[in-house]
Amino acid sequence: MELFADKRILTVSQLTALVKGVLEENFEHVWVEGEVSNLAMPVSGHLYFTLRDAGAQMRCVMFRASARALKFRPKDGMGLVVRGRLSVFEPRGDYQLIVEYLEPKGIGALQLAFIQLKERLAREGLFDEAHKKPLPKLPQRIGIVTSATGAAIHDILNVLDRRYANLEILLYPVRVQGEGAAAEIAQAIRDFNRYREIDVMIVGRGGGSLEDLWSFNEEVVARAIYQSKIPVISAVGHEVDFTIADFVADLRAPTPSAAAELVVRSKAELDAEVASLTHRLEQGMRHRPGNLRGEVAGLARSLKDPTMLLGHLAQRVDDLSYRLELAVQGGMERRRDRLAYLGNHLRLTNPALEVERTKETLAALLARGEHALHRILETYRERTAVNAGKLQALSPLATLARGYAIVHRLPGGELVRDGGELVAGDRVDVGFRSGGAVCRVESTRK
Repeated sequence: MELFADKRILTVSQLTALVKGVLEENFEHVWVEGEVSNLAMPVSGHLYFTLRDAGAQMRCVMFRASARALKFRPKDGMGLVVRGRLSVFEPRGDYQLIVEYLEPKGIGALQLAFIQLKERLAREGLFDEAHKKPLPKLPQRIGIVTSATGAAIHDILNVLDRRYANLEILLYPVRVQGEGAAAEIAQAIRDFNRYREIDVMIVGRGGGSLEDLWSFNEEVVARAIYQSKIPVISAVGHEVDFTIADFVADLRAPTPSAAAELVVRSKAELDAEVASLTHRLEQGMRHRPGNLRGEVAGLARSLKDPTMLLGHLAQRVDDLSYRLELAVQGGMERRRDRLAYLGNHLRLTNPALEVERTKETLAALLARGEHALHRILETYRERTAVNAGKLQALSPLATLARGYAIVHRLPGGELVRDGGELVAGDRVDVGFRSGGAVCRVESTRK
């Protein structure tokens, strides 16, 4: 214990706290770039990931308050540039980077967010042409969602006043950039749909940077336009500017002024069209009486004497009556022929006749069978007699009948075929054609 008497001994927690203090004081704001891996996004809303390069890796955490401000979604393998401060997670003793801001490497965060949202909404079908609604040809009321003080509203009103001065315009003033602007734009679109007193809606603003136009790239605005029952014209920025709202809207106008040009035809064009239609109507009315007189004259020429017409009709009736009579007689004749044919066919196919023919066939078959059976029996009798004769000729009894005998040695009963098989004194059984005798051999000879 004397070895440690003059030394300060720290606990693990104390040493970790000292290291944490040193890191946080000296690395309060650092920028780091690397590739994302092990990305996790739990329900807490925090982001956990590892930032690595070819030689090292570092644990990172982005707390919910900072993560909610992200416009895009990080992915594994994505290159990031992050800003944060170094700290130590004391329970494990791991040092980590607490990230306060991050952006994709090589592309702006807003541009990446635009690309990701556009791809996702396209997959959902929000940009499909089948969902686009046609614009009304002669709108009476036009709703405008834009800033009340911007240049866009003045451009739209000037064009509408020049093209058709007596249109009714309803302005829903909203903020078109900054925090909360997207929510106001979406709410204005929904309110116009609840109001349902306008024929078409223009949503837009003047030009600006990507950050200025970003409210029209928010998902809440895109979904409000998609769900609108009223046709929507998107008029955001200049001709080169494209936003998510442009892709979802029923019609995209390159500028707010162009939207006003597209929403309604000029009064002069309509007046010219009405004048043309009026002229055509007058021409038609002037020529119509003459055309009708010609038609009446043609009908009068084609009108015939009613008595002649009645005569033709009576002749037609007589002709049809005669043809009907012939048709009826012919039909009856055909039916009689058909009936006779069916009667004859019925007689030929009478079941009684078929039964009689079957009986005759059966009797013939029985007679043939009986004759064949007699022939077979006779053949077998003749063959049996021949075989019996052959059997009788080959029978041992016939041999015995000619004076021969059969000898068996006793007591075993073996057949004796040769005299050399016996010796003097053997007992034998001698069989004859009828009966037999038991003998004893006295001598044998060769």
